[in-house]
Amino acid sequence: MRKTVSVSLDDFDRRILDLVQHDNLSPLRLVADKVGLSVPAVARRLQRLRETGVIEKDISVVDQDLVGRPLTLIVEVTSESERLELLDAMRERFRACPQIQQCYYVTGQVDFMLVFNVRDMEEYTALTREIFFEGGNVESFRTFVVMDRIKTGMRTVVG
Repeated sequence: MRKTVSVSLDDFDRRILDLVQHDNLSPLRLVADKVGLSVPAVARRLQRLRETGVIEKDISVVDQDLVGRPLTLIVEVTSESERLELLDAMRERFRACPQIQQCYYVTGQVDFMLVFNVRDMEEYTALTREIFFEGGNVESFRTFVVMDRIKTGMRTVVG
């Protein structure tokens, strides 16, 4: 479910969030200098932003080519039935698949949009059998092969 409660953010919070979304390993001293606060003030604000869930997680972005997973696929999935328990089962199946980097339940002609990262088409073919055919409730799916990653990321404009 989507969260509907918003957290009050001031200009300092917004500037801190902008900086740590670019590089969350920036030393606190550098962040403090850039936003015009003391190091302890930045540390307290970051702790509050994490505790309130504004910062959901601190992650490392891996170069998928360098780790042998160069293939990105975007897949539209249409369900056979929109019964809630069947859709929930699909959500859980997609959530549990480590090769699915992103999953969106959407409006329109399809029900889900998935972003896969795989080694090769053989791995993707095996996944389609497992999560689409054997998993059930999939009427159809359509796959788009990414030819070039122009812009990727999860950066959010705060403000």
